[in-house]
This record gives sequence, C-alpha cells and structure tokens, in this order.
Amino acid sequence: MASLRDEHRQINDTISGLGNAYNDELVLHRLKKRKLMVRDRINLIERMLDPAVRA
Repeated sequence: MASLRDEHRQINDTISGLGNAYNDELVLHRLKKRKLMVRDRINLIERMLDPAVRA
C-alpha cells in the first residue's frame, strides 16, 4: 500500500513539474491515466481491508 501511495505521489509530482510548458500531450495523458489506475488500486485495497466502508 505504501509503495502504491508513493508511486501515486511521484506521478502527481511529475505531472505538476511538467506543467503547461510541456508539449507532449501523449506523455501527459499516459501519466494521468497511470495515476488514476494507481489511485483505483489503492481504493480497492482499502475497501478490501475495511469492507464496511463502501465507495
């Protein structure tokens, strides 16, 4: 779980660091998609650990 949170933070930092000056939309799109996939995995694991909490 900690490694997923760390990966999510690193991706977010990378996206923020690139900012609007970065012109490669494909790279930004892939980073954002990866960030969402990691976030979904974190949410899934959290729900598995505490099944009483529903999304």
